[in-house]
Amino acid sequence: MTARKPKALDALGLENIGRIYHNPSYNEVQAHEVNKGEAKLSTSGATMCDTGIFTGRSPKDKYFVDQEPSNKHIAWGDVNQPIKKETYEELLDLAKEQLSGKDIYIIDVYAGSSKASRKKVRFVTEIAWQAHFVKNMFIRPPEDEVDNFIPDFTVYNACKATNANYEKHGLNSEVFVVFNVEDNIAIIGGTWYGGEMKKGIFSMMNYWLPLENKLPMHCSANVGKDGDVCLFFGLSGTGKTTLSTDPNRALIGDDEHGWDDDGVFNFEGGCYAKVINLDPKGEPEIFGAITQDALLENVVYDANGEVDYDDGSKTENTRVSYPIEHILNHKEDLMAGHPKNIIFLTADAFGVLPPVSKLTKEQAMYYFLCGYTAKVAGTERGITEPVAAFSACFGEAFLPLHPTEYAKLLGDKIDEHGVNVYLLNTGWTGGAYGVGKRMSLKDTRACIDDILNGSINDAEFETIDVFNLQVPKMLAGIYNNNILNPRNTWEDKDAYDDTLKKLASMFIENYSRYDGHGAEFDFSGAGPQL
Repeated sequence: MTARKPKALDALGLENIGRIYHNPSYNEVQAHEVNKGEAKLSTSGATMCDTGIFTGRSPKDKYFVDQEPSNKHIAWGDVNQPIKKETYEELLDLAKEQLSGKDIYIIDVYAGSSKASRKKVRFVTEIAWQAHFVKNMFIRPPEDEVDNFIPDFTVYNACKATNANYEKHGLNSEVFVVFNVEDNIAIIGGTWYGGEMKKGIFSMMNYWLPLENKLPMHCSANVGKDGDVCLFFGLSGTGKTTLSTDPNRALIGDDEHGWDDDGVFNFEGGCYAKVINLDPKGEPEIFGAITQDALLENVVYDANGEVDYDDGSKTENTRVSYPIEHILNHKEDLMAGHPKNIIFLTADAFGVLPPVSKLTKEQAMYYFLCGYTAKVAGTERGITEPVAAFSACFGEAFLPLHPTEYAKLLGDKIDEHGVNVYLLNTGWTGGAYGVGKRMSLKDTRACIDDILNGSINDAEFETIDVFNLQVPKMLAGIYNNNILNPRNTWEDKDAYDDTLKKLASMFIENYSRYDGHGAEFDFSGAGPQL
């Protein structure tokens, strides 16, 4: 069993620590999970755990300590809530008390594959499967670097601790996820959900990198044999993970990346995929990755450990984390050069956006700041028709700075490297949800293939009314080119025109929140016009 002790152990401020399991091997951590009763083994060899009452993040319980100089950079509001330093110190003491007097796991990892941009992060937990999760999701340093590891940032995961005084502190609940930028510390209490650690570090990378003129991104990325890099931005359900997994291109990563002077680099060393209704034929790469060392969350299984991926009785947010090595066609160093193409993915349930549009630089800025997709009827109680969802920069929940800070960086890099930007609708065609049908994966992949091989640049384009989007009249990989102009696919043309204007008004209303940010960010003219 792991015997070495990490450097800077005294700096943790924990008392009467029992055994320390410092970067245990996969076999060691799996044995702990099973022997402690935290997890079971599936028939595929993966470990299965439950994350307690929280099967997703708790965004209303996320706080940043309100202190200088970080409070001058943070965009305060519903996403980034302030907490007093005195309250933070009480909660830090609570977390340290919870982790003292126990056996603990210390996992030292890198966030970022680029040596010029990565951060050294230390996670402390008493839960074996949380150590497993971190080991999967971040970049595991070589043994010789582990021995001399001094963290830049430390996360105390005291999930068993709850804040009984939250009302007195003026907080939302007994759960707390708190970031102290100046002290380089995060504390977690009251929630066991592993995603808080993953997205917590993503939030911090979204704070650090822009201050170094580097762009953090909520996107997937792959690279062709000739070194051409493509980024895929998109919210949940738009196909970001599926479409970036390509047998002819190496996967750089499926979720979180940075863009510095050397190019694109993955923040992580693993993948975190939804597995509800997982189909081995539709997503063979993800299904094949669920083997030894993978960690399944909140799945339903029988007495033999056979998983029922169609059962969402615990949660619809069933997940698996696994090392990126489980994807055979991945970029081993998790980095590549500057992008040639950027693709914004949207699942338009209104059925009015075209399958593919080529964007100007100004349109790219507009749609990046909007971060649009749509929820379909029936996904939530009371939703009877499509509902527009906007998340700035395709990841607003993880942006400590104002969205325009990230947009400025994106625009600068598009100009500097001559990047092509496209908008792809992976949602509905021929009508809104309930009338039309979902865009076929075959047609979407054909659009992407024509982007990647450059043949889309030879197409003749026409302009879609209201949104003023440029769409190709023909593409080589599309059997029925009528689908490229969405109005052609609607039987009721008047209904299309009305729905187009309805969605346009939603975009205009959403973008109004950027009024007052100066001419540099007045890209309203690049959006829909009524």
